[in-house]
Amino acid sequence: MTLITTINSVCDAVNIDRFDSVYGADDPAANTMFELAQQAGDEIARRADWRGLLVSGSLLSSGSPIPTDFQRFVPGGGIRSAAGEFIRPVTNSAQWRVVSAIASVQPYYFLDGSVVRVAPPAAGNGALLDYVSNRWVKDGIAWGSNLTKDDNTFAFPEKLMVKDIIWRWRRLKGMAYDDQLAEFEADLSQEIDADRGQS
Repeated sequence: MTLITTINSVCDAVNIDRFDSVYGADDPAANTMFELAQQAGDEIARRADWRGLLVSGSLLSSGSPIPTDFQRFVPGGGIRSAAGEFIRPVTNSAQWRVVSAIASVQPYYFLDGSVVRVAPPAAGNGALLDYVSNRWVKDGIAWGSNLTKDDNTFAFPEKLMVKDIIWRWRRLKGMAYDDQLAEFEADLSQEIDADRGQS
């Protein structure tokens, strides 16, 4: 399914006319659907560690910037040393000041804005980052985080986009949407399990 077929499936479900195009269209209704699709995709991408969004990269050294497509580290160990040892996370700056000031055999990392800090610094040289990318939109062979064409596809099941856009559209129109939201949430949970091989 593409962006346009996804939105036209929504149109069928909410009983409005289909669109020939939504990206760059002059029609306010098409623009609304496009915006709802972007919001839906952003939310679905954030809500799970989709296999299609898992990325491994490398860190040059402590103080290196995070990758531009970084959304969050994978749970349970986002950074490993070049030797394969897990580097433990520190979640606040006060803890980081203490940890980085003390010599330790156990390496730690701290996400300081858009920079990854590692203590001791040598443990960060060549470290491996395991993270979830924010690039959920596929355009041919390229990936991005924004919808750019009617024929864009997604890194997760398209039916989730349809269900998410439906409840958002109903909410926008002031209609009851509780049932549609519950249906989306149930399908999201099921698809997350399936993506993890648990279905």
